Amino acid sequence: MATTTDATDGQASPRPRRPDAPPAPHRSAEPSSSTRPSSSAGSGSAAGSRRPGLTDPLGVRSRARRSALVLLLLAAATLLSLLICLGIGPVPIAPGTTAQVIAQHLGLAPAPATGSAADSATEAIIWTVRLPRALMGAAVGACLAISGAALQAMVRNMLADPYILGVSGGASTGAAAAILFGVGAAMGEYAQSVLAFVGALGAALLVFAIARAGGRVTSLRLLLSGVAVGYALTAVTNLLIFSSDSAEGSRSVMFWMLGSLSLARWNAFLLIAVLAAGIGTLIMLLGARVLDALSAGDEIAHGLGISPDRARIGFLIVVSLCTAAAVAGAGSIGFVGLVIPHLARRLVGARHRVLIPASALLGSLFLLWADATARIVMQPRELPIGVITAAIGAPFLLILVRRMYARQH
Repeated sequence: MATTTDATDGQASPRPRRPDAPPAPHRSAEPSSSTRPSSSAGSGSAAGSRRPGLTDPLGVRSRARRSALVLLLLAAATLLSLLICLGIGPVPIAPGTTAQVIAQHLGLAPAPATGSAADSATEAIIWTVRLPRALMGAAVGACLAISGAALQAMVRNMLADPYILGVSGGASTGAAAAILFGVGAAMGEYAQSVLAFVGALGAALLVFAIARAGGRVTSLRLLLSGVAVGYALTAVTNLLIFSSDSAEGSRSVMFWMLGSLSLARWNAFLLIAVLAAGIGTLIMLLGARVLDALSAGDEIAHGLGISPDRARIGFLIVVSLCTAAAVAGAGSIGFVGLVIPHLARRLVGARHRVLIPASALLGSLFLLWADATARIVMQPRELPIGVITAAIGAPFLLILVRRMYARQH
């Protein structure tokens, strides 16, 4: 018999093995072919469960698709806003009429056979007054936003903006000299913008010279030099205002220091601002990897074979030119270079490859609507655009500081 039965429990128990008997062969726990799952179904389900992790283990592709979608939406919103904002003002104009006038001037639509005086006035308002102003606003917003994003990476300070380089103080000094004392009067209507541009570049060069006097151009030296030069030039501007006997001139200087797009025309400074925005964005896109390294720290940059000093000098030149072009065309418009880069990071992340174009588009979008609001909020008077940007930027700065404090504690 193979087994014996225990009388107490009625269960079969194996017969005890003799000491000289060979050991029983080991049986595998592998299921039989009837119960084993098919290899094709098992491999298919396993591949299906592993496919997302294998194709995109870090979510890089999904983030890239999301960033591309955000950039497309921002570009579409900017173009649509440009069309809508051209119709906002004391004389409202429909977007269809605005698009028709622009298409006619660009040769994309035939000119009307006969036109009334009202049609000619509408065309003059759109093409001569509002379109240069809107283009200047979009270019200035892009220049300030990309400059702020680059500076925050260069100095590793999230509260940095383009005006820490003293550019605003230098531009204000130049503009005040032109308005109050007629410096550069031989240049006619361009004197104010030219002297503001020269003053901004001069301030940036002075900051660079002071920061480099100690040898290396570190972020701390750059910050301290910019703050010192900015305060000194602001004092010079205030002295010029106090020394002037012209109340109207002093008011004009103060209005310019708060920022305005009212002087925008089809002239060289509009072209300079547009070129500065386009070329500056392209250069910073090409140097996105360097900006990523600078934002991670000098040690990381050295480890990647990047010289932080040379990189800062190069980007300092680009930022100074972009900011000088913006200030010369529109005055000192605050908070754009500070607020917009942080909003762009919330949308597309901190990689400068997508942060720079997102900042440029957001800056253009923001300043277009800020200028439209400034034109209509106190009709028939025009509110300085810097008041609008400060009213939006100051609460955002408070929220940012609160989040920084909460993160540290």
